[in-house]
Amino acid sequence: MQGYEQLLQRLYEKMPENKGTGERFEIPVAEVFLEGSKTMVRNFDEICATLRREKSEVAKFLFKELATPGQVQGERLVLQRKLPQRVVQEKINSYVEQRVYCKECRRPDTHIEQLDRSVRMLVCEACGAKNPVRN
Repeated sequence: MQGYEQLLQRLYEKMPENKGTGERFEIPVAEVFLEGSKTMVRNFDEICATLRREKSEVAKFLFKELATPGQVQGERLVLQRKLPQRVVQEKINSYVEQRVYCKECRRPDTHIEQLDRSVRMLVCEACGAKNPVRN
């Protein structure tokens, strides 16, 4: 008869390797490709869905931060200049830091409320904190 420790060791050896980071929210990775002098973000729709934000809001932020015009075409974002994937990803990460994560509890469970024409607030659904968001 095998001992408990041996059985436990055999069980651990047969278990599949854990591939996730353990976080329930992970910042999506942009699938970027170049087409002529334009940069395309193929999975822009998926990124916005993961962040729970409107496409127009995320696109406006990226256009401003990347200093380039662009447009949303269906599920992808078209930027009017050549940009490396790393730069686009840095700006998406910046967006998440500024407009998705709660400033108090650092959770991604937030939404943006428009209070009046010029004031928008980041409202945390986890802790109830409210912080202004710059336009």
